[in-house]
Amino acid sequence: MPQPLAGSIALVTGASRGIGRATALALAGAGAHIVAVARTVGALEEIDDAARAAGSSATLVPLDMRDYAGIYRLAAAVNERYQRLDVMIGNAGVVGQRSPLDHIEPQNWDEVMAVNVTANWHLIRAMDALLKRAPAGRAVFLTSGAATNARAYAGPYSASKAALDALARTYAAETSSTPLRVNLFNPGPTRTRMRAQVMPGEDPMTLPTAEEVAEKIVALCLPSFSETGKLYDFPQRKLLQFMPPA
Repeated sequence: MPQPLAGSIALVTGASRGIGRATALALAGAGAHIVAVARTVGALEEIDDAARAAGSSATLVPLDMRDYAGIYRLAAAVNERYQRLDVMIGNAGVVGQRSPLDHIEPQNWDEVMAVNVTANWHLIRAMDALLKRAPAGRAVFLTSGAATNARAYAGPYSASKAALDALARTYAAETSSTPLRVNLFNPGPTRTRMRAQVMPGEDPMTLPTAEEVAEKIVALCLPSFSETGKLYDFPQRKLLQFMPPA
């Protein structure tokens, strides 16, 4: 099988399950060495086994994304071992409390913002120099239709994804004159545990699998993919340009 990312180093957050796990393994199948970040050690060990089966390898990093100092320690370790980072997938995220805004507990709001927004800013800050040292650095951040389609009782999640969109687009603008390409990816409804928690009455067999979604994420990570500051919308199978209000 062709391995367009052979020899590359790819970091994936939230890599222990769902879209993160599928993306990590798809990147491994494309030849990348995976730096798999997640809170669950047991699930990370499964990633290692699967990456080896795909003919690649993995470095396992048990880390809560709210441990910001840990993100900088990880960057130092990647720098010491590889001196660069070819791919960064900002996938880790939490849904948060589904309640009216005035019922949201402050600690829940803080957790959603910490994981979905602030952790990704720290990732950018910690990994920027490493991404720029790669011949064709690629960063992809997982967003949601909730960023622009605000619905009742999902305020923390919607607000966090809207903020993530602005963060990633700003990073893309700031790096547009470099080889680094930065994009957003909206998977839409996907057959994952998180989706089942949010929509318990939905038939999961009507949804695309995480593996199908991961194939498209990998496409945005290839050196041949030259767009930046865009949003790939998986439900539409289309790369979208952000447009100002009419």
